[in-house]
This record gives sequence, structure tokens and C-alpha cells, in this order.
Amino acid sequence: MTEFLTLTITAMVPFLFVAQGTMLSGRAGIFNVAQEGLMLLGAAVGYLVSLKMGGNVVGLIVAALAGAVVGFILSWATTSLRLDQFVVGLALFFLAGGTASLLYRIVIGDDEPPRIKPLPDLVLGQDAMVFVAIGLSVFLWWWLYRTDAGMRLRSVGENPKAADSLGINVARTRMWAGTVGAALMAVGGAYLPMVFSGVYADGIVAGRGWLAIALAFFGGWRPQFILAGAAFFAAMDVLAQRAQVSGIGIPHQFVSMLPYLATLLVMVFALRWALVPQFLGKNYDRESRIVG
Repeated sequence: MTEFLTLTITAMVPFLFVAQGTMLSGRAGIFNVAQEGLMLLGAAVGYLVSLKMGGNVVGLIVAALAGAVVGFILSWATTSLRLDQFVVGLALFFLAGGTASLLYRIVIGDDEPPRIKPLPDLVLGQDAMVFVAIGLSVFLWWWLYRTDAGMRLRSVGENPKAADSLGINVARTRMWAGTVGAALMAVGGAYLPMVFSGVYADGIVAGRGWLAIALAFFGGWRPQFILAGAAFFAAMDVLAQRAQVSGIGIPHQFVSMLPYLATLLVMVFALRWALVPQFLGKNYDRESRIVG
């Protein structure tokens, strides 16, 4: 049980970074669906930079910058050009994932990939990013609900016309929220090779990006509930992995379905009370009376 709890806490980290990044973007009305690609990009960049520059911290920073570039493109294309958020997000998902694979092939090629040093443990067998992820969740809750800046961000995602009338720069808010949100998603991806595998592989994300979108809905787009929900999602992930290596005689395909099956069952009930931002996924034109 102690080992299971330790692994679950560690497995929460990528879910927290990606889901909180999704939440932050969504609170400004930007619905980013490129999580899987952003995590792959973050994993590849984080691994390669850590390998060549010899530092996980530098790898995490550069991965965040790479994710921020993708988030800026999404925010700019949907805010300035008013392109469909879902279509642009899917395009960036494929672009980010393809870029990750290309970068890896250019630097490593077909050689056996060397392992990078894992993040060192600090307390109770957990690395620093565990505490950063939990601290980020607490900070976002405080910032969104206890500060004027957080209130302004929420107003942009709920009613940008009203926010604009109060002097809030809707375009600027959406731009920075989408950019920072994508940076957090890439950090969640960079965490995977630094803790779980030590190397990059094209299948390293294993659907966690899609689960993070479900986690944002499951948490009602509120940081504190996303933090709680991440524990459930991580526990299902760890349970599936442990079941595969335990030799219990169940086909591994069925075991791999467990996190998604559990997510589907929970979402059936969670969507009934989830408070989705009113203008999530919609574009805003201040010159038009129609927002969408």
C-alpha cells in the first residue's frame, strides 16, 4: 500500500500540470486540445536538453518555452485571426507530436538512446516537481478566487463582452493564458522521461493528454477539484501498470483500458455538475454583437 501511494503521488504530477494548464487556458475561453502533442514535445525537448546540457532543470525550462510557443500560436490564431479553436488545436497536436519525433531522430537517430539522470528525491521518496505541482494547484486556486487578476481572467472566459466593457483587455488575457497554459502542459510531458523512463519514446505519453482534458471537466474547471481528481486518475494509471506486471492472467489490452473506462464512468456523473466556462472554445470579436 505504501508503494502504491508513493507511485500514485508521483503519477499525479503530469496530470496536474497538463490539467491545470488546460484549466488556465479554458478560464480565458481558449480550449486547447493539443495536450497529447504538447506533452510529446515537452518530453522530447526535456529529454534532449537534459541529455546534451546535463541538467533536468534546464530541460524543464526549455520544454516550457517550447510549449509556450505552441500555445502562443494557438492563442494568436484564434484571437487575432478568429480561427476555429478545435481545428487549430488538432493541427497543433499533430505538429507538436511530429516535431517531437523529428527532433529525437535528428539528435539520437536510430542509436540506443542513453538514459538521463532522474530527478532526485527530496522528501518521502518524492522529487521537487511533486511539491511544485501541488503548490501550483494551491496557488491557482488562491489566485483565481482571491485576487482581482484572477477575477478578471474568469470574467473573460465567462462573458468577454462584459469584461471588455469594464476595460479588461480580452485579447491580451487570452493570449497570455493560452501561452502559459500550454507551457504547463509541456512541463507535464517533460516530467515523464525525467522520472518514469529515463529516455524518450514516441509512445511515452500513452494517452495522458486526453485524460487531462477529461480531468479538467471532471474537476469542474476549478484547481482544487482538479487536484483531487488527479489523485483518482493517477491511481487508475498506477493500478493498470501494476496489474500488467503482476501476472494475474488478465489480457493486458483489457488492463490498459481501465483508466479510460473509469474515466468514462466518472465523467457520466461529473458532467452533470461541472461548471464549464460559458465561452469556452468560442472566439470574441469586440466589433460584433455576436460572440462565438
